[in-house]
Amino acid sequence: MDDLTRERLARIALAQTREPGDLWLTRSVSQIGAVDLYDHLSSGRTRTGIAAQVAAKLAEVDPERELDRTERLGLRFVVPGDGEWPVQVDDLAHAEAVDTRGGAPVGLWVRGPRRLDDLGRSVAIVGSRSATTYGCDVAAEIAAGCGTEGWTVISGGAIGIDVAAHRGALAVGAGTVAVLACGADRVYPLAHEQLIDHIADEGVVVSETIPGGAPLKARFLSRNRLISALSRGTVVVEAAIRSGALNSATWAARLNRPLMGVPGSVTSAVSQGVHELVRTGQATLVTTGRDVLEVVGELGEHGGPSPRAPERSFDRLTPRQRQVLEAVPSRTPAPADSIARTAGVGLDHAEQALDELSRGGLVTAAGQGWLLARHPEEAALDI
Repeated sequence: MDDLTRERLARIALAQTREPGDLWLTRSVSQIGAVDLYDHLSSGRTRTGIAAQVAAKLAEVDPERELDRTERLGLRFVVPGDGEWPVQVDDLAHAEAVDTRGGAPVGLWVRGPRRLDDLGRSVAIVGSRSATTYGCDVAAEIAAGCGTEGWTVISGGAIGIDVAAHRGALAVGAGTVAVLACGADRVYPLAHEQLIDHIADEGVVVSETIPGGAPLKARFLSRNRLISALSRGTVVVEAAIRSGALNSATWAARLNRPLMGVPGSVTSAVSQGVHELVRTGQATLVTTGRDVLEVVGELGEHGGPSPRAPERSFDRLTPRQRQVLEAVPSRTPAPADSIARTAGVGLDHAEQALDELSRGGLVTAAGQGWLLARHPEEAALDI
């Protein structure tokens, strides 16, 4: 048996014994190595503490049978040493734990044709399950904007913002990854079965939970760290002050990955968590896919001019022309000398400006005086 096969069998056995993100297991594997840990626990010499509990469970596990079951379910179990292993998740081994969960995954169950080592240009989009129409629309637009530029969108397949992000990416033919809190052979929620199956057919579905595993609350929190670790940065679209999506934001910060937030209405409870991230400087405010890529992309790769209102004829006026224009009445005609005094300029300068403004359609001569044009904002200034 080669070394990689031994590694795979040891890890698939160990993964059966503890919950995803269990600190004892992830740290033990990191410090001792999966094969040595498995051999030690299987030796029968461990009699106390967590190690004894894990050893007792290992005695009931047949790793070769578990690997066969994985393959029969149409899954693959990816481990460090595989060419497909996403090395970016190894950063989790050095990140501070969150709520007693952390560490790099022992292994990942994967369903779908896309390889996990092909997720370098990827961004996570997460948010509230109780999302508003506005939030879902923005999430889909940001996902589509990133996808159009060749970026992969990662999310959790949940109701609300997650599913909007997946669909936004799929709408433009971009890659998307669903990281599940249940087994990769299952679908949760069931209403998303068609979507998850489609992602599995075209992209990839990933889980740290053993096949058949139920979507427990603790597994959602463990799943969040994978979403943040697999991506270059995380975007939060709508999250209440105690939203689970903020757990993903915490992991992004622990991993020193860019964190971004989409603003909502100041009166919207579902956006309070995002606003707090932005207010405290933890997250960069973003509103479009281009904003997101400017943060996570290479320097200067996705930058562009700042948005500005369409140019109007007034924007092309000189300071003196504006000064004179403001002194022109809108109802009762005023002579040039009166306009000059009001504008605080000389008569010759006022007359020159009035002539230029007249040619541009912004003022009109009326008897011995001048008036603003009826619709000066529509004038095509040509002076």
